[in-house]
Amino acid sequence: MASVLQSTVARPIQRITGRNGLVDRYFYFAASLLFAAIVVWGFSKTVNQNLFHASPPRPLLLWFHGAVFASWVVFYIVQSALVRTRNVKVHRSLGWFGAGLAAVMVVLGCVIAVVMARFDWFTLHLTGTDVFLSIPLGDMVVFGPCVALAIFWRKRPELHRRLLFIATCALLDAPFGRSDFIFNHNLYYPCLDGVILLGVLRDLVVNRSVHTVYRIALPVLFAWQALLVYLYSGAPAWWHTLTSRIVA
Repeated sequence: MASVLQSTVARPIQRITGRNGLVDRYFYFAASLLFAAIVVWGFSKTVNQNLFHASPPRPLLLWFHGAVFASWVVFYIVQSALVRTRNVKVHRSLGWFGAGLAAVMVVLGCVIAVVMARFDWFTLHLTGTDVFLSIPLGDMVVFGPCVALAIFWRKRPELHRRLLFIATCALLDAPFGRSDFIFNHNLYYPCLDGVILLGVLRDLVVNRSVHTVYRIALPVLFAWQALLVYLYSGAPAWWHTLTSRIVA
């Protein structure tokens, strides 16, 4: 009995917060699983009628776009798991694959935005698909630079992981927007921002301060999102003229 009590007392109590606590060690891996859950939840609402059994059939390029998007989510989960299990060497090797994947995503994201805007306009005869280009194109403007900066600062983990976290969050307006309520009330960005704020909360819990990445990036991001929503919802004449020419 005495030996059992001694071993119990000697065993360190696992902290939930603070440096090396559970929040510190598992946040980004848990966030990667949250990303996957949001993507599955969001696209499960529309993927059957808009892709698998769509009538009329969607452009083939949309299938590739979906596969690349899903690959990024899986990649983020794998990279987060590798860091958590301290397989840093493998993590860094796979990082260059991620860099290439991100580049493909930016190009493909811009191209598919125009392709689907044309499809919705000419085939489905939907209105407003031209001015809606501000949303998907604006997402790529956030995702691309964040990933590029993360690659540039790949040897500075405190910057690297937060930038990739923000970059991946920037893609979540797509699954959130699959909810009619969220889309119709323009809540896809507030929902996305709510996930980013979990990263801010993590910093407050672990470090008792907000990291510089968030303090610089979030005001810029919020202003950018407001502009994108204005271009879509407000549809100023110059934007409508520009996008109608792109789509037509």
